Amino acid sequence: MASFTSILDNDFYKFTMQNAVVKLFPKAKARYHFINRGHHKFPEGFDILLKEAVNKMADLRLTKAEKAFFARTCPYIDPTYFDFLQGYRYDPDEIKITQDGPDLEVVIEGYWYRTILWEVPLMSLICELFYESQGLIRASDEEVIATAKDKIEKYKKLHITIADFGTRRRHSYEVHDLVVRTLKQYGEKTFIGTSNVHLAMKYETKPIGTHAHEWFMFHAAKYGYKMANLLGLEQWSDVYRGDLGIALSDTYTTEVFFQQFDKKLTKLFDGVRHDSGDPLEFTDKVVAHYKKNGIDPLSKTIIFSDGLDYDKVERIANYCEGKILHSFGVGTNFTNDVGLKPMNIVIKMTDALPEDDQWTPVIKLSDEPMKHTGDEDSIYIAKKVLMIDNDNV
Repeated sequence: MASFTSILDNDFYKFTMQNAVVKLFPKAKARYHFINRGHHKFPEGFDILLKEAVNKMADLRLTKAEKAFFARTCPYIDPTYFDFLQGYRYDPDEIKITQDGPDLEVVIEGYWYRTILWEVPLMSLICELFYESQGLIRASDEEVIATAKDKIEKYKKLHITIADFGTRRRHSYEVHDLVVRTLKQYGEKTFIGTSNVHLAMKYETKPIGTHAHEWFMFHAAKYGYKMANLLGLEQWSDVYRGDLGIALSDTYTTEVFFQQFDKKLTKLFDGVRHDSGDPLEFTDKVVAHYKKNGIDPLSKTIIFSDGLDYDKVERIANYCEGKILHSFGVGTNFTNDVGLKPMNIVIKMTDALPEDDQWTPVIKLSDEPMKHTGDEDSIYIAKKVLMIDNDNV
């Protein structure tokens, strides 16, 4: 059954955020909920299988070799963090898993610096166990390799760079491993790395990522919606001093982000990441923003990461050519293209407790309304505070 063999089998941005949380918000708490966007029906007893897999994660620990790799690869992270990670253990008591008929409920709660690592491996476990528990048969290893090889060779012809962002909704660890190995083998100068730190180490490539929506969602709980993007980026730059300089732009819509992405931050950060909404419209907004601030867009980068496949990547790459630097992070289309329907699931922070304050609901206002998360009352209030047109977002 599905299980983990390395504590680094997780997305890079979870570790970079954890480092920042340990430094800045060691007393903060967080609550996360599983969201079944695809309305998948879970078989009887799935909750028991998931609990067993979660309990086994308590045995994971950072090895000396993993610590050495991480420290060598990321010199901008203080050695104290790697010592902390060496002592970190997953605590299954932070997770409540229940099942009512075909409906699965998962809630994570505890100190943010601890619970922040659960999201990605939990989603991976849910996906892998879902296929296993129903006896669904994937494509053979040879077919998985052939598919990945064909994709990276087509991407090479576009003269772009591309990374694997597929840990969260992969079919399985085995498929993910085969895909990254194949991308590395056949993707010279095109494949630049993976978000998965364990596989980056295994295949001697670069771990890629910066921060996620939860970083800004927490800042909204602590400082308010109007200051969330600005202070989120200011505090990020205080920790990383110019490294890890790709800013996520759509936690409270791109329009609001660029109102708060002032000239100092615009110059400091290397670029932005696109994760929802029309990518070509987003490109126009980004280029216009840089020009407005007297910055050559060709000195900055957009990382595109929203539901990418070859046709979408080709369209975006052609549009960006000569306008702005661009790169791509492909997720499910790399790691769950095995002849089965990929799962549409997420785990999102729903509440935050900054310091000794009180629990505050948190939300995300994506550029794509279907990707909003949070309760309706909080979403309504945020739109009012941020003066977002309720009819359009």
